[in-house]
Amino acid sequence: MAGPFYAALATYVLMLLAYRWHQVRRFHMTVMVAVMAFDVAMPFYLVATRDWGKRLLADGDILSFGVWMHFGLIITLFVLYAIQVQTAVQMLKAGAEGGAEIRAAHRVQGKGILVARALVIATGAILAEPTNPA
Repeated sequence: MAGPFYAALATYVLMLLAYRWHQVRRFHMTVMVAVMAFDVAMPFYLVATRDWGKRLLADGDILSFGVWMHFGLIITLFVLYAIQVQTAVQMLKAGAEGGAEIRAAHRVQGKGILVARALVIATGAILAEPTNPA
């Protein structure tokens, strides 16, 4: 079960690097789009490889606060991604001559994404099933 956690952690480090080096536009955009695609694909991977019926229904985890907090954070992250893509498109349309307000909004949204994604990874790690249940 540690594989998805380490993959998410590695992509988070890449995301931090891309946030730091936003001036290198090609690197920044490539990494951010790849991380967003990774985050969209991760739930499909987890549903395909885990026994969620047993975990959520038979074990009763569906009623736990942690599961719903994690789900809410994922929805928040995806909404932030949608808003971030919209402002990125606006920045590309504005070009180099304008868009200071758009850039500022994009930067603040990026910080929010970094926080939300860190929380998603942390709550996912807390909810992860141990590989050797005792």
